[in-house]
Amino acid sequence: MLGTIINAAAIAAGVSIGLIFKRGITAKIQNTIMQGLGLAVLLIGFKTAWQTENELIPVLSLALGAVVGEYLAIEDKLNKLGGWLESKVGSNHDNVARAFVTASLMYCIGAMAIMGPMEDGLTGKTNILQVKSALDGISAVIFTSTMGIGVVFSVIPVFIYQGSITLLAEYVKIFFTENMITEMNATGGILIIGIGINILGIKKIKVANLLPAVIFAVIFVWLKEIFFNMH
Repeated sequence: MLGTIINAAAIAAGVSIGLIFKRGITAKIQNTIMQGLGLAVLLIGFKTAWQTENELIPVLSLALGAVVGEYLAIEDKLNKLGGWLESKVGSNHDNVARAFVTASLMYCIGAMAIMGPMEDGLTGKTNILQVKSALDGISAVIFTSTMGIGVVFSVIPVFIYQGSITLLAEYVKIFFTENMITEMNATGGILIIGIGINILGIKKIKVANLLPAVIFAVIFVWLKEIFFNMH
């Protein structure tokens, strides 16, 4: 859990710094920073998605994931949670829901968010999460300076999500093959591209409703491995 604690602390520190610098950053600078961040997020997403060894798996995973996500209305539930947090924080802080959802998805989706906690749980090493913490801390400064205090609440899902993976790492190692991790990360990379598109304001994509796709990616790889082992 040490790696996740460091990660959460880095995000909180980034939020604090972002709140300090928020007053000195003009709207034009904030807009340009967000555009640059959006482009960087796209780059990360494309690089991660490029890992796939079978393009059909992310395609099918996204299609089925969208059906399940829409049925569960994940995006609406996250927005409602963000709205509740906004009401608790107060009316002086805008876009709390958007900041919470965007930051949570950014910090919880990706190769490092999976492999980092697994490394921590299996070996006790925190190398991957230390790098992730640095990246998350820097992005938290930017996110907070542009979207506000809602970013700080992303610490909660990060702690729960990564902490759970760490605690269950030994069991995950038994069931997850290298190919499963690869396709899960590739599918997650496509979702990160969606986040980048949202940040740039190109089109509103319900990324949260596509989250089940990551699970389907694992299932499809599992079925594929069973099929080939039978022949």
